[in-house]
Amino acid sequence: MKEINIYTDGACSGNPGKGGWGAVLVYKGTEKEISGGSADTTNNRMELTAVIEALKQLKEVCNVTLTTDSKYVCDAVTKGWVYSWKKNGWKKADKKPALNVDLWEELLPLLEKHNVTFNWVKGHNGHPYNERCDRLAVSFYQNM
Repeated sequence: MKEINIYTDGACSGNPGKGGWGAVLVYKGTEKEISGGSADTTNNRMELTAVIEALKQLKEVCNVTLTTDSKYVCDAVTKGWVYSWKKNGWKKADKKPALNVDLWEELLPLLEKHNVTFNWVKGHNGHPYNERCDRLAVSFYQNM
């Protein structure tokens, strides 16, 4: 299987507010940037959308190392929370409704298709790809 590195970030001006997402896909030294956004969204929705849109770029099953600064996305998947939310009718452990169910339902089949390893990095801490994804995200919503 192909080995792909994906870097993602989401950003929002106000929460909710205008938002953007950015991703960089790296395969054998070749890089592809993608970005998008929404006029009325939240930071967590943009973080999730970045991951979804990046994985949707893959044309075949891949081994993916996905680096994000989103604890929300990373922890929900790696700690199994999202699978529990789904099993419990999209209710969290505190019985409150899980948020962004539409995006989680879009992400889960992509995670089943690909072998994805999540890697969390601290945001705005000098990681070159994380900073680049942040610039892509911010630039997108600033130019809306």
